[in-house]
Amino acid sequence: MSGTLTGHATFRAARDLLLDHRTDYDAAREHFSWPRLDEFNWALDWFDVIAAGNERPALRVVDDEGGDQVLSFAALSRRSSQVANWFRDEGVERGDAVIVMLANRIELWETILALAKLGAVLIPATTLLEPSDLIDRLERGKARHVVVASEDANKFDQVPGEYTRIVVGEYPGWRRYGTAYDSPGDFAPDAPTHGSDPLLLYFTSGTTARPKLVEHTHVSYPVGHLSTMYWLGLQPGDVHLNVSSPGWAKHAWSNVFAPWNAEACVLVHAYERFDARALLDQMVRCAVDTFCAPPTVWRMLIQEDLTAWPVSVRELVAAGEPLNPEVIEQVHRAWGITIRDGYGQTETTAQIGNPPGAAVKSGSMGRPLPGYAIELADPISGQPGEEGEITIPLVSRPVGLMTAYRDSAEADAEAMRGGRYHTGDVASRDAEGYITYVGRVDDVFKASDYRISPFELESVLIEHPAVAEAAVVPSPDPLRLAVPKAYVAVAAGHEPDRDTALAILTHARERLAPYKRIRRLEFAELPKTISGKIRRVELRAREEAGSSEPASRPPGEFRDDEFAELRSPSQ
Repeated sequence: MSGTLTGHATFRAARDLLLDHRTDYDAAREHFSWPRLDEFNWALDWFDVIAAGNERPALRVVDDEGGDQVLSFAALSRRSSQVANWFRDEGVERGDAVIVMLANRIELWETILALAKLGAVLIPATTLLEPSDLIDRLERGKARHVVVASEDANKFDQVPGEYTRIVVGEYPGWRRYGTAYDSPGDFAPDAPTHGSDPLLLYFTSGTTARPKLVEHTHVSYPVGHLSTMYWLGLQPGDVHLNVSSPGWAKHAWSNVFAPWNAEACVLVHAYERFDARALLDQMVRCAVDTFCAPPTVWRMLIQEDLTAWPVSVRELVAAGEPLNPEVIEQVHRAWGITIRDGYGQTETTAQIGNPPGAAVKSGSMGRPLPGYAIELADPISGQPGEEGEITIPLVSRPVGLMTAYRDSAEADAEAMRGGRYHTGDVASRDAEGYITYVGRVDDVFKASDYRISPFELESVLIEHPAVAEAAVVPSPDPLRLAVPKAYVAVAAGHEPDRDTALAILTHARERLAPYKRIRRLEFAELPKTISGKIRRVELRAREEAGSSEPASRPPGEFRDDEFAELRSPSQ
């Protein structure tokens, strides 16, 4: 352990308070305060302490080929210490930045813990990255070492630089990770770890521009994810399954820090290609207690007859993007459990959510979680109100907020202007404090001088069985300035033709006020970031580059004023 038991005891007291008030939101908000830790190394002062002599499962990785690997807390503690000792022998030092590009495999969790023990700085990287992306991460992240599986090592053949090359498996000229298991199983740090020392550098998913570099410390993510643990509803001994790819912040949220803060088991379904049925089979076989998935996965799951899988889950949650109410309702009808939505960013831990035991309002992300103060600020005046940009007052800065954008003083100053951290997301709040997502600041637009929330319209569209996914953007119009246009990915069993377009437009017309109506619809594959978020900025640019003249519009576009079936008798 890196120091005295003070850090461990302080952290445990805060953790236990949230567990004690797990279903009492008001008490948790009133009594919780962030533990302030000057010296703290979560891997040493928390994980290794709870792992001592603990043979309960900490990590289980299953696949669709019958693979099933389980490591106890004690075994993972020992193996991560072996890896840490070996990394140090290979030249990894405190403060060194290390790119880690591994899929969901045992070595990933060993490496995360090992680098934390060393005081090194982890740069998580998805295996989907190309050499150009890796060059950017190596240069801007100032990485001195990389850890990668043999199947992806060849990408680094095109990445120049003097950095230590470590491979899981074998690759010519690289240092073999497997030899780490010959190292001692006891680890002694070379110095105390300060809570303000950097631990993680995340490259954001870049929906509108090149990725920003987000810095988190040994406190901001490990300790900050107490709010995430509370929102997820985790308890000691739970089996927690989260669908998220390594390299993205949500993987650290729900596959590392939140479950191990609660002393729960991390269950990982490792797959080559996502299959909803296979995932549901594993949920039943592994007796999952708590399950988290992004909206994209939930929309795939409801294509199946969920009643055919007798799951034993206690908690269902969603994050990544707001979840449409129709999806929540379908899951509730099948399993009798309400999916609890939540909100946070790479830059933070869970800020807003519907925790266990609290009433859930349809369409709402919930209320501020323990430790977070939230203000909705007018994007122009900055004045707080009941609708506006989601901001966090810095006078009560939460532990879970990033240190800064590492390589951009301009972006950092913009995000922290006016004494608040600005999320870039717009929401509204009702009289009971429930917050409902409206859209990104850049996504909300005006049509005929009416303010349009793309998310509200998309939530209506996705209720139609022919719609798998939808994105609404403004389309230039000579009369109204702009009109709502929907890009739609059709669900299995439906054709992207005139009849389907008419059915979807009719459905929307029956459920939306006239000024919100979808006026144009185009069937298309939705552009996404490599983390799966829809790039509406690309769709907006496509519309702006086009013309409002019918003769030059895309061949797959349908317009409501061209359907005689949609005209009123007076027209």
